Amino acid sequence: MPSADTLERFIARVEANAHVEAVEEFYAADSTMQENQNPPRIGRDKHAENERKVMARARSVSSTCVRPVFVNGDHVVIRWIFHFEWQDGSHTHMEELAYQRWEGERIAEETFFYDPAQRVPKKP
Repeated sequence: MPSADTLERFIARVEANAHVEAVEEFYAADSTMQENQNPPRIGRDKHAENERKVMARARSVSSTCVRPVFVNGDHVVIRWIFHFEWQDGSHTHMEELAYQRWEGERIAEETFFYDPAQRVPKKP
């Protein structure tokens, strides 16, 4: 179960758009990350690599935690809103729920739930 301080530090990292750093600091080495019903990615290094690729495509990113954050033992649910401005001038606005299972102070499993239609970039 994450401490309240750890959870707040994690949220602050993501809201600062330090997504790669958040993965490196708060995910277990063998953690899994899954989007909707897609097969999960396994391993912190793969998660960080995926975040680097996404961030390299973005001109800017805005990340917001919508409170309250729900915590029940080792399980945490966070509602996120992300706005991406892409290098080509298009943008993506996404809202998702992240369902996490923590082992101590590290995220062991995470599943994101969102409408996949949100992923389609909108042209300016």
